[in-house]
Amino acid sequence: MSKKTVPYPVLDEIDEPVRQFNELDASLTYSYASYLKWLFPERVELIAGKIFKMSPAPSRIHQTVSINLLKPLINFLDGKPCKVYAAPFDVRFPKESKADKDVFTVLQPDICVICDKNKLDARGCIGAPDLVVEILSPGNTKMELLHKYRVYEEFGVKEYWIVSQSDQNILIYTLNDIGKFQPSKIFTLSEKITSSVLPGFELALDDVFDDID
Repeated sequence: MSKKTVPYPVLDEIDEPVRQFNELDASLTYSYASYLKWLFPERVELIAGKIFKMSPAPSRIHQTVSINLLKPLINFLDGKPCKVYAAPFDVRFPKESKADKDVFTVLQPDICVICDKNKLDARGCIGAPDLVVEILSPGNTKMELLHKYRVYEEFGVKEYWIVSQSDQNILIYTLNDIGKFQPSKIFTLSEKITSSVLPGFELALDDVFDDID
């Protein structure tokens, strides 16, 4: 008789909280149920059950760019059904069951916009946001970016902005009809971007990268 396989070799769930990051075993696969018991100060994300340690507190420039992006989004969405959130904000990506023990990918996008209120609960968002913004920092690795790109594409994020604070530009990926990301041109200073997810929204890059010297 062939041995039954499961999607992930899941660590048995334990009731005791984990208070030190070094108590975790990076070789194991963890679910959101495990994640909820982690009480250490380090911020982590889960991708297919694997732990990815996030960078320390974002830099002043990162925070300035984030605020410069948030302000126009907040103003534009005022009174509209879509909601905008900034990290730390957990976004869970369930494959089938939404049960905590069956969710293996949990990310904290720098900014996300969610238009389906049914995806929101007290712990954040469950399901793909409509728009995700990631602000690149020196600590971001190519592997981390590749993993996140694949997650956002696989789970159907409609629009994904990658913001480079060092190069002062924005690249937009838009999900096409067959569920694949299509890249835009690279938008630079003096240009404006619009959003297919938020008709009527317009953002000047000069405002995004203002006051970061």
